[in-house]
Amino acid sequence: VQLQASGGGLVEPGGSLRLSCSASGFTFTDYSIGWFRQAPGKEREFVGAISASGIRTLYADSVKGRFTISRDHAKNTVYLQMNSLKPEDTAVYYCAVTTAWLTRSWDRYNYWGQGTQVTVSS
Repeated sequence: VQLQASGGGLVEPGGSLRLSCSASGFTFTDYSIGWFRQAPGKEREFVGAISASGIRTLYADSVKGRFTISRDHAKNTVYLQMNSLKPEDTAVYYCAVTTAWLTRSWDRYNYWGQGTQVTVSS
């Protein structure tokens, strides 16, 4: 199982970024995918998740209305569209796969990709 997160970078407050999570080594359409983030000195934080079918999504209150998760089954890729970014969104962002239904609990995720850094600063 491999997950590869990409698309991070430096963006000004109010700007947008789209992260990608490319998956391989498992049947992509069978599993929910989640996004987490971790800022320096802070605990890992749930950002959002998307069901295997792509029909259901779940978001943290801190990003609801600003972030959108989608998935492309033809490309085995999950996206995290981040709009109206704030300095407090600065973190390393990770994607992970779970055999559970949509869950906020990091310990229910079985495989993790390497992170991609997002920095929101003027």
